[in-house]
Amino acid sequence: MIPSGLKEAWETAEKQIDAGEYDDALKTLRESWSEHGDKADHANTWTLVGDAKQALAEGSTPVNRKMLRDASNAYKSALKKDPKHRDARRASNALQAKMDGLGIRTSSLPKMIDDGTPTIYGLVAIMLVGMLLLTSIKYMPEIKAALHLTSEGSSDWDATLAIELYPDAAPKTVDSFKDHSRNGRYDGIAFHRVIDGFMVQGGDISCSAYPLTQSSTGCNPGTGGYSAMWYGQGDQNDMTTWTMPDEFDCAETSQGSGQWVGTCHAPGILAMANSGPNTGGSQFYLVDKDSTPSHLNGKHTVFGMATDDSTYLGSDIGGIELIDRMSVLTVDEGDRPLSPPYIHSIEIDGNMAYMHLIFP
Repeated sequence: MIPSGLKEAWETAEKQIDAGEYDDALKTLRESWSEHGDKADHANTWTLVGDAKQALAEGSTPVNRKMLRDASNAYKSALKKDPKHRDARRASNALQAKMDGLGIRTSSLPKMIDDGTPTIYGLVAIMLVGMLLLTSIKYMPEIKAALHLTSEGSSDWDATLAIELYPDAAPKTVDSFKDHSRNGRYDGIAFHRVIDGFMVQGGDISCSAYPLTQSSTGCNPGTGGYSAMWYGQGDQNDMTTWTMPDEFDCAETSQGSGQWVGTCHAPGILAMANSGPNTGGSQFYLVDKDSTPSHLNGKHTVFGMATDDSTYLGSDIGGIELIDRMSVLTVDEGDRPLSPPYIHSIEIDGNMAYMHLIFP
């Protein structure tokens, strides 16, 4: 029997989708899953997830291909639960037609078989499988690490930093970060500044593409970036000049007390880098383990916190611990890492951001 609370969650999510509140709908569904457990693993839940993610993908410019695949997979999950679910079937077929028209495969993997004949990717895969089968089982953990396999079986990235975003404390900053993430502007961007015991900094979408050479971008790493929305600052017709206002939700209880309340700096915090008041763009930093940079309170917008839902080389890891692993990299005299980690992609699910990282 379906709990009444779960039915109410479906109705709420459907209304939110109809109203264009797609992130809120995903949050409603995620909360229903937490409350009702396996009973929420239902075709209706998956169909609504697909509807919300498809709408988010199609609302991005350009269309977010990764999220379209996520929507397609959600509809497939719905049909596994109930092969006769009409809404899921209709939505799945319609989305598949759209993806075919856009040239988007349901999988991001290369095509292995074409009309019954292995493609070049298929032949390579067959050879690799054969080689792996000849390898002793005792070496499988090492093979897994070498292939950078995550717990989900993906070889696309080495780690995932889970971050809870704080829209109540910094709505403009969170909106801009989400837009940059959904539109892939952070993809391939390296962490250009690393100071052990303090923070790791990245997000320069103009000048810090991996591998951090001026020749690849035409500008010095760490000197660029811009807001995803125009907030009245910069040339409205030139997105690369846009900056965002500061959003501070942290205050000292009394001047000079050293006691702070609100959304303040602490280990694991995600905050907006800037070059002065109201100059935030796309650059951000993550506060390292054991660092308490209270001198940055009231100067830099805090808009998220790393969580323990993070992974590294297929194993679960705390978000702060993952940041600490990044902070101990070898750097040059300018705090630039010699082998910088970079962002593969960032997935947004409600007010959670999943930053997929590659460690060269």
